[in-house]
Amino acid sequence: MAVDHVGAPAQDARPDRLRPSTRVLLVAFVCLTLVATNQLFVLARRTATLFSWTIQPPLSAAFLGASYAAGCVLSVLALRSRSWLDARTPLVTVLVFAALTLVATLLHLDRFHFHAPGLAAVGAAWVWLVVYLVVPVALLVVVVRQSRVPHPGPTSPRTPRTLPAWLLGLLGLQGLVLGVAAVGLFLAPAAAARWWPWTLTPLTARMIAAWLAALAVAALLSLRERDVARVRIPAVAYVVFGLLQLLALVLYGEAFARGSAAATVYVVALVVALGTGVTGLALVARHRRTARETP
Repeated sequence: MAVDHVGAPAQDARPDRLRPSTRVLLVAFVCLTLVATNQLFVLARRTATLFSWTIQPPLSAAFLGASYAAGCVLSVLALRSRSWLDARTPLVTVLVFAALTLVATLLHLDRFHFHAPGLAAVGAAWVWLVVYLVVPVALLVVVVRQSRVPHPGPTSPRTPRTLPAWLLGLLGLQGLVLGVAAVGLFLAPAAAARWWPWTLTPLTARMIAAWLAALAVAALLSLRERDVARVRIPAVAYVVFGLLQLLALVLYGEAFARGSAAATVYVVALVVALGTGVTGLALVARHRRTARETP
């Protein structure tokens, strides 16, 4: 069994590999996001009795659930990669989300089901609070410790393949738009929510902002990396996010302001995110084929 100290097996002592503590945290996040996906996406209409706080309309719960599903995929792929260089963007992305979610939780503690009549709701509220008091701190420690480990030099003459200029520009634009939306919804939720295509409470606006900020960071980090080989994990998460958010509109879209300018912008943004993810995956696949064919 691998341990995180001198004397660990050589395969885990390689500087580029994920530390055991990093893998443990990723496993925990995978489990937590699976539960959140079920409670928020599958059971979006039952948050009053089965979740940490009541979320109305159900479309807001489904948005958060779809985001947790994308976060789950992000964490699973980071865990499977076993490489810090591949897992760096997912972990930093999750750290941003978790930190903002903790702040949003502390700002709206009165909205949580700490004193609800149902045991399930009360338990969910306390579990949520404990998780988001612990996870951001644990993530920060793991990311800092992993970043301080010296990385090995290249073991092969692989030349990084830079993302196309048009895709770099698209990622930059997406990061900017998502970042602006996240800042608005988090700092001025009541005002910014007027531009959202369904009704948001201040709490759900800030929780949605946490995910938008995480997506903005993922886009900007991919832009910074520029390497086709490093965008596979964020690209898969983008595809899952876009598909499930579109499905959420089908399943829970009664509150969606169809025909409005905000609704049009929202749907276009989801389609662009989905297209960006698919394009990233296509580039990764082509890059791998080229690498295999190169003597």
